[in-house]
Amino acid sequence: MMLLGLLLLWLLTAFGLWLTSLLVPGIRIRSGTDLLLAALVLGLMNALIRPLLWVLTLPLTVLTFGLFALLVNAFILWLTGRLVPGFEVRDFASALLGALIMALLGVAAMILLQFGMMGTVHWVTIEPGTPPMAF
Repeated sequence: MMLLGLLLLWLLTAFGLWLTSLLVPGIRIRSGTDLLLAALVLGLMNALIRPLLWVLTLPLTVLTFGLFALLVNAFILWLTGRLVPGFEVRDFASALLGALIMALLGVAAMILLQFGMMGTVHWVTIEPGTPPMAF
């Protein structure tokens, strides 16, 4: 089931990148394969590098009321453009606009998810000292 969720997240990321490439003139994708590869690289960088950058830039993020996190996301998008040959991010301004669009798409997806589930999205949090639950 977890693998299915990761596959869905990867495809949704690819869809978001595709929409972003249509809206931002400085972001171009050569082929569908390049799109899927860029979504994979972006997902891996979001999972591995972005948390470290968020911790390192936490004071700036707090001082800017969270807006600096958008710059971190833009940097990750720009870096993905440097690593994937068929995915081009022309400049940092394009990456910044692309990161903003991707963030808005993420918010829209979350709203649609809640609406589609009739408001029954449940968040599970584990607090320190709480015994693990059996699933």
